[in-house]
Amino acid sequence: DAAHRDRLAYIRICSGVFERGMVVTHATTGRPFATKYAQHVFGRERESVDTAYPGDVVGLVNANALHVGNTLYAGTKVTFPPLTTFAPEHFAVMRGKDTAKFKQFRRGVGQLGSEGVAQVLRSDRRGDQAPVLAVVGPMQFEVAAHRMAQEFGAPVELDHLPYQVAVRTDAASAPAVAAARGVEVFEREDGELLALFMDKWDLRSLQQRSPELTLEPMVAAQLS
Repeated sequence: DAAHRDRLAYIRICSGVFERGMVVTHATTGRPFATKYAQHVFGRERESVDTAYPGDVVGLVNANALHVGNTLYAGTKVTFPPLTTFAPEHFAVMRGKDTAKFKQFRRGVGQLGSEGVAQVLRSDRRGDQAPVLAVVGPMQFEVAAHRMAQEFGAPVELDHLPYQVAVRTDAASAPAVAAARGVEVFEREDGELLALFMDKWDLRSLQQRSPELTLEPMVAAQLS
């Protein structure tokens, strides 16, 4: 509901009993996390939930500190295997159509990235006004553009890039990788460095010429 202008983070209860208002611990930061505003969601309808059990899904209102794959626990610390994501195969530069709405643009891009709608990549070369969205399927671009216009009031245009392959690199290898022909190196919002190649042949060629460089596949990359 656009009139609410709030945000829901969905959590799945894995063990024990959830009670609205309980204070749990955010496993990533180690900080306490309050659950005062907990709801069940049915389409556009919402209702407060007081108790939930394993298997139930609960929406926490305006839980901005939560990201995909985070764990919350009460009492003894709980650790789950990280979630996985697949390597992106489509890339596009996103630019705001109205420079006066850069604040809305930046907020929207940040939220899309935190929700996992797309991986947001940045570089000094392109700057904050032209982040690159990396996705698995082209429809994710349509979702991102629609939400930017409708939810954040920041219409955008997308310029598709010719890259087809993304691999991980590191700070030591990044300068040499970026100097290769037809390659760009970006930093993802979680600090991971990604190198984008036109195709797998360009990647293999660089690996053969410079086997000392870090160029690791992203398939089943972990989101902690």
